[in-house]
Parts: sequence; structure tokens; C-alpha cells
Amino acid sequence: MELTIDQALQQGITAHKEGKLEEAERLYRAILQSQPLHPDANHNLGVLAVSVNKADAALPMFKTALEANPEIEQFWQSYIDALIKEKQFDNAKQVIEEAKIRGVAGEKLSVLETDLKSTAHVNEPKLAVQKKSLSLSEKRKKLAEQKKQKKAKKQNLKAISPSEAEIKSLLEHYRNGRYSDAEKLAVSTAERFPKHQFSWKVLGAVLGKTGRQSEAISANQTAIALSPQDADVHNNLGIMLQELGRLEEAEASYRQVIALKPDYIEAHNNLGTMLQELGRLEEAEASYTQAIALKPDYAKAYSNLGNTLKELGRLDEAETSNRQAVALKPDYAEAHCNLGVTLKELGRLVEAEASLKQAVALKPDYTGAHYGLGNTLKELGRLDEAEASYTKAITLKPDLAEAHSNLGITLKELGRFDEAEASLKQAIALKPDYTGAHYGLGILFFQVKEYEKATEQFKPINYKLSKSYLLRCLYQLDVKSRFFDELDHLINQGEVNSIIGSLGCRSTIKYGLEKPNLFCKNPLKHVSHTDLNFQYDFEKIFAEKARSILNENKISDRKQPLLINGHQTSGNLFDIKSDSTESIQKVIRLEIEKYRINFKNSEEGLIKKWPTDYNIYGWLIVMKSGGELRPHMHERGWISGSIYINVPSKSKADSGNLVVCIDDEESVTERSKNSKKIINVVTGNLVLFPASLMHYTIPFQSEEERIVLAFDVIPK
Repeated sequence: MELTIDQALQQGITAHKEGKLEEAERLYRAILQSQPLHPDANHNLGVLAVSVNKADAALPMFKTALEANPEIEQFWQSYIDALIKEKQFDNAKQVIEEAKIRGVAGEKLSVLETDLKSTAHVNEPKLAVQKKSLSLSEKRKKLAEQKKQKKAKKQNLKAISPSEAEIKSLLEHYRNGRYSDAEKLAVSTAERFPKHQFSWKVLGAVLGKTGRQSEAISANQTAIALSPQDADVHNNLGIMLQELGRLEEAEASYRQVIALKPDYIEAHNNLGTMLQELGRLEEAEASYTQAIALKPDYAKAYSNLGNTLKELGRLDEAETSNRQAVALKPDYAEAHCNLGVTLKELGRLVEAEASLKQAVALKPDYTGAHYGLGNTLKELGRLDEAEASYTKAITLKPDLAEAHSNLGITLKELGRFDEAEASLKQAIALKPDYTGAHYGLGILFFQVKEYEKATEQFKPINYKLSKSYLLRCLYQLDVKSRFFDELDHLINQGEVNSIIGSLGCRSTIKYGLEKPNLFCKNPLKHVSHTDLNFQYDFEKIFAEKARSILNENKISDRKQPLLINGHQTSGNLFDIKSDSTESIQKVIRLEIEKYRINFKNSEEGLIKKWPTDYNIYGWLIVMKSGGELRPHMHERGWISGSIYINVPSKSKADSGNLVVCIDDEESVTERSKNSKKIINVVTGNLVLFPASLMHYTIPFQSEEERIVLAFDVIPK
């Protein structure tokens, strides 16, 4: 359980009295992280510094304590004593005079005055000049002049500083979140006492809290000019600059804080967030690590470190760091959100959903948590719920382009193409260079066969398969010269994927012009057909689990315009149902390895450039009588596969069979018979084939459902 400020202060004082100075210092600094202007913590930390002969370091702490609460006589004494130790005699004299005006006990000040005089006298240069004796009239005149100067000095001291009641009121307004009242009083005191740094310091903090960063920067800069050694103001200035996107300036401010106060924990954390924004992730990691070293229970730094580790691809370490943040502060919504996003990246979607829902429960207006939850629900195939989460994120932050884009992709999966187009266009309007939204809109136009519009989206971007889809659009538009120009370019670039491989084969048939095929020149020779019934308990491993998943009815259907009289699950089955499909995935990976070994002597890029690591993305397809799947290919895959959970008895020889082919969608049934292969499939069969092959099913008639587990091997 976290200590309250008062508890931390009392423990610090106890440790201080017992001579446990490191422990006392840690506790005082912990208080200042939460309340940088806390008078007692500043004063006591200054006392610690003086005790180790660092009076120079103590001065700004004593000054802050005094400005925060000038009613405490000890604060005056400590400040004056430190000024004397640092031989700032003129400043010490001025503060003594101000202390007298404030009503500090005369006997206590007398001791300090005596100390000041003796110390100053020792340090005065000895003059070898004989003093001239003054006449009685001259002495009287000099005495009158001294009285006049003393009176003027008192009046001047009163004029350059607000009353202690004003300072106390200002501090109370700020600490209690009454920012409007604090601002009015800070402005008033700053106008009347422009040399009083504390007023500018509070004004800068208030303006920052109320979102007026530009004004806050100006106030903080004034405060720094009045007190260049005040680390807190440099830190506040850094925060304002960072929020305005002036990151290099923010970095300079944070580094100045650390130079002034190397153990300033918040500055190390803030520097980390700024470096993370600049993409300097290793440096950000070092800053967060330093913050944690200074404060091992600093939940915010653990959470930020987790984010950085995630961006560095070190997901297991990121999970550990985020879990530590949650353990230290269970009600920390940001830590739950960051943990959820990391778990999603690890493919543990159910756990990710739980963490993100916890973040939303703790902070219902947390845009990032709603957006992250939408992404997770989308991957879980629960598209209606994902839509609701994205919509909530957009309601909270209408200019969040990423939420508009992912909402558009979700609506596309739900078959609501007009709404999907509107959302994707809104994302682009908000963020014109958002390649993900352009790519998603291009895919949408491609799916509805608006190839010219799709080309406009794919051409200017370099995103994943955008250039391959551009090639596919040019092929569909039958623009021969442009198609071959783009194909030659991709071949020269050494691009290897199933789309380019497929179009290389199909263009040879269509145009009679053969080009090098870096993926697979003869894909029909690389089709594998296996009966799993002889090797595994097919009913237990595959059939029972597939039917159980379908009967749960918890996974949304994906709108599939190529599927007639059937439905297809959305999302990756192996992520959504990772526990119940573990044994299935093991078998698939084993069979894929057998496939690779079987074709190990092949010279095709499919085998020669076999991915070093891959994911398996799977889904279930259920067809009723009359059902069929029109010709298509799996663009993201390397190898595609189908496991036949249930194939009804055939009313005709080819009923329900799989056809793999080279030709394009419109001509696939009209070209040479040598460009396709009909595979007679029955329950328990596995078919593996290059993802560059088009494939479709032959319609069937039966009272039974045809159930298939389809999957792709997708290179990481």
C-alpha cells in the first residue's frame, strides 16, 4: 500500500533523527515527486544537504520552503544560515531584514546577525587606508542618511514580495485543484511583484494544468530567469514543450533538470517519454531504468518501460514490466491498458481483453483503452463488439484517425461497404499520409471490383502488399504495358510473395509472355493431398473441437462475397481459441514440415526461400446444400491448406471437391485443362498447396453440412 504524504514525512523525519540519512532523503524526494512545493520536505532535504557540507544545493530547497510557508521561523533561520555559509552576505542581510518585517523573533535573528558580521568581517579585504575622522555635524548627517536608507529598504522589501497570507492562499488553491482561483491570484501577485519567482512558478504550473501550454511556457521561462537553479520549473517547462511537440527543446529542459538534480526521478521518466516519441528507444529504456533505480516502486516508469520494450519487440520483457506496474498500482488504468496491448501482440487475446476491460472499468473515458479493446475484439472475431469499442473511442476523440481506419476495416468485414468506405475516407481526411487507411480503402475498392479507384490508393504508398495489389489491379484492368512495367520492377527488386507468383503464372497464359517467377513457376506440381485418418485420431483432435467451436456461436461471421450458401468465421481461430486448438496447430505444423521436406529438392523460391518463422492463420467454413466457394487466392499466405472436417456423400463424382488452378477469376473454367487440378476430398483429408494458386469448390447437394478448416502459413 502506498504511503500518504504525511506518513512519508513522519517516516522521513524519524529516519533523519536516527541518522539513516539515505532513507530520509529517499522519503523526502518521494514527497517532492508528488508535491514539488511541499515546504517541510524541501526544508528537511536542505538540512540534509547542509549536514554534508552542500549548502549551495540546500539554498533552492530552503527558498522553496520559505516561499511556500513563510510562517515557519526555522525556515528563515535555515535559509539565512545557508546564505552565510555560502558567503552570500548581501543576500543574507536582505533576508534578515525581511525576516524582521515578517515578525521573526528578534533574539534568533540576533544570533544570525552576529554570525553574519563576524563571518563577513573575516572575509573583508583589509584596507591600508587611514579612516578620516568625522565632525559632529557630519556624523549626525550620516546617521540620518542611514536611517533614511534603512526605512527605504524596509519599504522596498515590502514592495517586492506578496504577503505570507497571499502565498499561503495561492498554494492552497493550487494543491486543492482550484486552478481558476489559483490563476487569478498568481496573475495578481506576478503583476504586483514581477521579481517574485514563486508566483510565476505557480502560474506556469496552473496554465499547464489547464491546457494552455504556450502561456505556461512563457510563465515558466520567467520563473527560470528569476531562479535558474530551480529544477522544478525546468521540469515543468520540459513538460509544456513536449506537449507542444517541441521535443528537442523539451529534451534540453529535462537534461538541465538532471544536471541540477541528478536524482530527480520524474525528470528521468519524462526524458524517457520524450525520447520514446523521438524513436530513440534504447535511450528511452535507459532513462526509465534510471527512474526505477531511484524509485523501485515507480509504477509509471515500469509501465512506460513496458511500452518501450514492446516497441523494441521484446514482448516478454514488456509483459513483465507492465505486470510490475499493475502490481505496484492496481488502480493504474494506463498500466492495465499497456499490458493488454502487449498481450494482444503476444497473441494471448483472451488475457488482453481482460486487461483492456479492466482499464476501461477504472477509467471509462480512456480513449486508448477503448481503441485497444476494439483491436482485440476484432482479432477475436467479435466484430459487432469491436465496432462498438471503436465508436466509443471516436466519440471520446473524434480526430483519432486510427480508430476511424480500423472501424472501416471492421465494417468491411461485416459487409457494410458504404459505411466502411466513409470511415476509411474520414481517417484519410484526418491524416492524409496514413498509409494503413489508404491500404484498407484500396482493399475495399479491390473487393468490390473498382480497380481504378483501388489503383489510386495503392500507387502512392509503400505498405505491406500495396505494390503487389497494384500489380493485381493493373492485371484486372488489362493494362498490359503498365502491368509488365510494374511486374519487371518488382522482379528486379527481388520481391517474393504469392500475389506476384500467381500473376507471373497467369500473365504467361493470358499474354503469352513468360517472366521469371521468383515464387513458384509450377505451383500445380507442389500440391499435397494427405489422409489424416491413418495417422491421428481425427474425430477427437479435429472434428469434435471444430463442432464445439461452431456450436458455441461466439465468433462473428466474416462477410465473404465469394461464399454461396454458407458462412465463414472471422479472425484467426488459432488466436481466438488458442487452448482448444493447440493440438490441431501442432499437427498442422508437423504436416507443413513434412511438406517442406518432401519438396526439399525443388528449385522454386517457395522452398528455397522458405520462411524462417511463420504464423498459422485459420478459420472455419460451413456450407449447406448448394454451397460453393468462388475462385480466389490467399494473398498473405505462403502455403495454403484445408482440413476437411466433414464432406457429405457425393451425389455426383466431383460434388464438393476442391479445384486448384492457375487461371484468373473470370477465365478459370474456360482455359486449358492443364492449368487446373481437381482434388477428390473426403472427411479427414488435408490438402496443402502454394498460396499463389487460385482455388474454388464444386457445388454439392446434401442434407449434411460441408465443414472445412482452412488456414494459411504466413511468414513473420
